[in-house]
Amino acid sequence: MLTVLRVHLPSDIPIVGCELTPYVLLKRLDSSLITDDVTELNPLDGHFLRYKWYRIQSDKKVAVCSVHPTEQATLQCLGCVKVKIPVAKSYHCSPKCFSDAWQHHRVLHERAASAASENGNEDEEIFGRFNSTASNVGLSTSQSNQNLSNGTTALYPAVITQRNGGETWFEVGCYKTYTPTADDIGHVLKFECVVVDAETKSAVGPANTLLTSRVIPAPSPTPRRMISVTGIDVPGHLDLDGRISSAGTFTVLSYNILSDVCATSELYSYCPSWALSWTYRRQNLLREIVGYRADIVCLQEVQSDHFEEFFAPELDKHGYQAMFKRKTTEVYSGNVSILDGCATFFRRDRFSHVKKYEVEFNKAAQSLTDTLLPSAQKRNILNRLVKDNVALILVLEAKFSNQGIDNYGKRQLICVANTHVNIHQDMKDVKLWQVHTLLKGLEKIAVSADIPMLVCGDFDAVPGSAPHALLAMGKVDPLHPELAIDPLGVLRPPSKLTHQLPLVSAYSSFARVGVALGLEQRRKMDPATNEPLFTNCTRDFIGTHDYIFYSADTLTVESLLELLDEDSLRKDTALPSPQWSSDHIALLAEFRCKPRNRR
Repeated sequence: MLTVLRVHLPSDIPIVGCELTPYVLLKRLDSSLITDDVTELNPLDGHFLRYKWYRIQSDKKVAVCSVHPTEQATLQCLGCVKVKIPVAKSYHCSPKCFSDAWQHHRVLHERAASAASENGNEDEEIFGRFNSTASNVGLSTSQSNQNLSNGTTALYPAVITQRNGGETWFEVGCYKTYTPTADDIGHVLKFECVVVDAETKSAVGPANTLLTSRVIPAPSPTPRRMISVTGIDVPGHLDLDGRISSAGTFTVLSYNILSDVCATSELYSYCPSWALSWTYRRQNLLREIVGYRADIVCLQEVQSDHFEEFFAPELDKHGYQAMFKRKTTEVYSGNVSILDGCATFFRRDRFSHVKKYEVEFNKAAQSLTDTLLPSAQKRNILNRLVKDNVALILVLEAKFSNQGIDNYGKRQLICVANTHVNIHQDMKDVKLWQVHTLLKGLEKIAVSADIPMLVCGDFDAVPGSAPHALLAMGKVDPLHPELAIDPLGVLRPPSKLTHQLPLVSAYSSFARVGVALGLEQRRKMDPATNEPLFTNCTRDFIGTHDYIFYSADTLTVESLLELLDEDSLRKDTALPSPQWSSDHIALLAEFRCKPRNRR
């Protein structure tokens, strides 16, 4: 018969919306060990496994902090309760926690006030006392402590099964996998596994059980606003309420989501292990990405298995068509299914697919060496240039009207490039060579068609670097210090490091904005380069690696997703964190196509 030797959970803290799948180690009659599921439809050695999940509700009710979800709440913001903000967001573990979080917590109040105003509700009395400090917000502390500790509020329906110790157990699942719900917040779950005789359907031996920690709500980041850079609030801009862009514009998202194989506790020891688990991060990332409602989504560091099993099917539910380009394998020798790449998604109701180009920089390196005769030199160049990086280029046709009389009857095409130039910092020549190779390829597409260009991705290059200069300025200064690193001569002569695409960084538009929100964003920009101060924020590095470039002769920027404050991220040490599930931040820009002259 089968014997259960061990049952445990990979993640120590259960989170709402994240699947719980216990690891069950079994011993067979022949003493061999297996971890595969054994169901009633496919019994093994005449036995199968039966599972049960229970929510254990004791007399003690527990609410958890909205900022530090592993901590018990001790106070509640009454302003949230009065304006019907989700109650989970109103709890805090201490006055200091609430005070530290006020800068972001107040956004919830502002949103609620705006919604109430639009609905014609008179809430001035409530919102009149919300100033820039937490001390003026209505708080329930001592009373909240009492309510949260003595369980005076009935949270769940009538008793189902009474057990000893004053505990009430609710059966909530009968499969090996269980996804906690909002009803489970603050309560312990119990998993029960028992071996069952396939013929008699009776249990054989005792049940094996495990108890989880208390279920916590999935921490969600404070929503980021879209800010107009034209000085005019165009109706339909995506804003805090999630409206999509207006008919004549489209939005583009670029985001390095941090692949699971890189999200290790060794690299990100400051992030709780449960917040690094893929079962948690994938749901948090999906909520964030879907919440932006972008028309075009460019993701980097997407593992092959995660694209096929999660992102493609999940985003398909939201109306996106998916394209993927996995990195090549000349250098990589591990499991191909977890190798990452670039994934581009677009809304089917906004765009249709016209053409796809796949750029493999390894092939470009091979083409370069084919012109060299000495085999030793050829081998040296390949050893340095071959890094498995790729780019995915899509040509899309817009289904929406550009609302320009000069464009009447013409197809509106858009070319979108998505790449991740992931190269060690000691190889600046290789990084620049790859960016130059990509731009020359895009230049050929531009020559063959009158088409706007978008170049998105993580270029692993800071503002002012040679790759950034090539992208933003169309050339690299021959005296740029990074050109001194060229052991193979692939960058010589420097005069060849040019392109004719009129590319401009979308986020540089913040430098020209004069309205209040724009001025706030300018403080988060580097005045020397007109780029964000950071898009990548870990404990050991903070700086900008991610960009959305666009062809300024065919596109204009209408609005941009607001940037984040370093202080707000550093309060939890860095990225990733329970709120933000990547070490990068997402960039999102809204564009409008310029009218084209008739030919």
